[in-house]
Amino acid sequence: MAKLVSATYGDALFELAVEESKVDSLYAEATDCLKVFEENSELGRLLNHPKSEKEKVIENAFGQFVSKDITGLLVLMVSKDRQKQIMETLRYFIGKIKEYKKIGSAVVSTAKPLTAAQKEKVLSRLLATTGYVDFEIDYIVDESLIGGMVIRIGDRVVDSSIKTKLDEFAKDLKKIQLA
Repeated sequence: MAKLVSATYGDALFELAVEESKVDSLYAEATDCLKVFEENSELGRLLNHPKSEKEKVIENAFGQFVSKDITGLLVLMVSKDRQKQIMETLRYFIGKIKEYKKIGSAVVSTAKPLTAAQKEKVLSRLLATTGYVDFEIDYIVDESLIGGMVIRIGDRVVDSSIKTKLDEFAKDLKKIQLA
């Protein structure tokens, strides 16, 4: 099966970052570029316009702010008419760097906002039970959980919410047949 465009370009940039010991700097630049694309929808529309000098637009917009490596990737993708995959490629690359640096991403949902001390406990517990050395955690308040928390790391979910326990209890009660 053919490799996805984002994986092809993202892997190439990742290999360059590792070979030239530019992991941290290219990670920061890719994160900044992704933010620019996400916040400026006009830039995306311009790059999808058929009658523009897209490569010069990229060079002018990014050339003085990011390295030649990132600018070169963006220009190459535009010249190959892959501009629609730029954001996906940057996300893929950022994910590869996080994996390389053993930085996990988690989403923690609770019924009420956590205090700083509680957040620190969650972080230390996640670090102790996983192979990661650091975590980027998004905290979400979901009052429907009633209590407890739901932690998502990639495709793994640990659900200790009261809502889930009540739902499981209700299912068990429905299975009981009275004589």
